[in-house]
Amino acid sequence: QVQLVESGGGLVQAGGSLRLSCAASVKIFSFETMAWFRQAPGNQRELVAGISRYGHTDYADSVKGRFTISRDNAKNTVYLQMNSLKPEDTALYYCNAGGTTRYWGQGTQVTVSS
Repeated sequence: QVQLVESGGGLVQAGGSLRLSCAASVKIFSFETMAWFRQAPGNQRELVAGISRYGHTDYADSVKGRFTISRDNAKNTVYLQMNSLKPEDTALYYCNAGGTTRYWGQGTQVTVSS
């Protein structure tokens, strides 16, 4: 059974940084892609960043230049380094992984105060 467990969320002031982690219960190389999504209250869930099996990355325009997604295959973990955080980055952040079948974590809360 595939499990994705996020960690690293918290409360930070605007301009600060956080690093989110997503640990998988299986070898992440088995996933075609891994990604981070976020959902703020009243908003739809949106894609923040994605990384392919071979390391190709993609980002939402709103986070380009501030967020970096990376993966450590040996640790079966994907990361999201978030710098220069803004209040509008406040959301529940979810890890997502898979190919045709997608798996979701439970989410980790990120709150950015102004």
